[in-house]
Amino acid sequence: MTSEGTSGLAKSAAEKLSEMGERTKQLGTAMQDPQRQRRLILFIVCIALLLDNMLYMVIVPIIPDYLAYLEGDTAPDQAPAGINSSSFSNRTSHAKTTTENLDLQIGVLFASKAILQLLVNPLSGTFIDRVGYDIPLFIGLIVMFFSTCIFAFAENYATLFVARSLQGLGSAFADTAGIAMIADTYTEESERSKALGIALAFISFGSLVAPPFGGIFYEFVGKRVPFLVLAFISLIDGILLLVFIKPFANRTRETMPVGTPIYKLMIDPYIAVVAGALTVCNIPLAFLEPTIANWMETTMGATKWEMGLIWLPAFFPHVLGVYITVKLAAEYPNYQWFYGALGMVIIGGSSCTVPACRNFGELIAPLCGICFGIALVDTALLPTLAFLVDVRYVSVYGSVYAIADISYSVAYALGPIVAGQIVHTHGFVQLNLGMGLVNVLYAPALLFLRNVCQMKPSHSERNVLLEEGHTGLYDAIKLEERNAKKRGFASSAGNTMSGGQNEMDTFKRQSFSEEESSGAEYS
Repeated sequence: MTSEGTSGLAKSAAEKLSEMGERTKQLGTAMQDPQRQRRLILFIVCIALLLDNMLYMVIVPIIPDYLAYLEGDTAPDQAPAGINSSSFSNRTSHAKTTTENLDLQIGVLFASKAILQLLVNPLSGTFIDRVGYDIPLFIGLIVMFFSTCIFAFAENYATLFVARSLQGLGSAFADTAGIAMIADTYTEESERSKALGIALAFISFGSLVAPPFGGIFYEFVGKRVPFLVLAFISLIDGILLLVFIKPFANRTRETMPVGTPIYKLMIDPYIAVVAGALTVCNIPLAFLEPTIANWMETTMGATKWEMGLIWLPAFFPHVLGVYITVKLAAEYPNYQWFYGALGMVIIGGSSCTVPACRNFGELIAPLCGICFGIALVDTALLPTLAFLVDVRYVSVYGSVYAIADISYSVAYALGPIVAGQIVHTHGFVQLNLGMGLVNVLYAPALLFLRNVCQMKPSHSERNVLLEEGHTGLYDAIKLEERNAKKRGFASSAGNTMSGGQNEMDTFKRQSFSEEESSGAEYS
């Protein structure tokens, strides 16, 4: 009787294992579908971008108060939740720093991520072009995981600085590789604009929801919890990438096309204009984030929750701007430059009206205008970078999106350090008028891009020979392998032919190769 029961349990367990194996097999088969694979890539990249921007902004409500506690400016009963009170007594003996010194520490800590990201991007862009997009994305996620864990347990300024800088290192790989992977996966212009628009929506949501997210967790459960939550998300996203995209799968990476060196892309006049626009349009956001809270407190007597939530309503016009630009780009792709220029004018006008606001409700409108304008510029110009590479260089996108990341990093590296000094020296009104004027004056420069849409990519052998059509960087691997087989077959067949026929075939192959290797055309 006992043996029959044991046999039944074993049979039942075997059936369940068989069902699980079958479902896993079905899932693996479903994931091989190209459309599902593209959506999965977009999802993984969007989560990585969401995570990175939450990491950038989550410290906004946490660090000023936490650094004041570390310097001994907070009473023991006011120590942040989750902090060992015994360690506090050791710190209260430290000499108190001045407010200016504390502000400088905060500014340097905020800017350290963008500064390191700015320094690493030229190297990460070249690395991405050499090895592909998936491995650098995985490296970036792992670095961000460890840096976020360090941030969670850091209890001195030096450790916080190291953790913040490591986040910049991870971002230099994850952001650039992620955006480049989207551009490489979605090669049709309207689909590419839509996919990059979705990624920008995740970026916006991460930046705007992170301050209230961090503030609420910090207030009620302490400093560690928000960082541990973000570290867990990073770990899960890395596992998804490892399981479904398989970055370390055996690919013939030596047959990848050689990307254009980043220094050549930097001196391209079209790419330089786009990079300048991305920097200028993000200056108002980068400069207002570290200064607007203090201005709200002194000018309108804003409460803590008002200062924490002031950017949250701007998420909705940002998403609206992304949606409108994607729709317009699908219908009228020739006017991408105009959408970007219009966005810069809106940013300029909104920046100039910020100092005129006298209460929380009034301030929401210009901040929404700034984020709406940024959405127009980013959504119009990020796909333009990929298009320029397609028609003027090799379709490898690591370096060109490293340039885009450098553009953002310039604005966000200067913001925390320079903005406060400008406010102290010239005033908050002059800061906003200057930012608005710079955006309005730069907008006409985008007229230089008005003929970009007339460039036509050459119809290379990759588009002609591959059954599935142009699908991105790794097509080149398949193409090179196919060409190698063809060359081997032609060589063996040529040995059996007569000399005259062999010469004729050679001439035909040379002519076909020369036709395919022609550069970009202009209409």
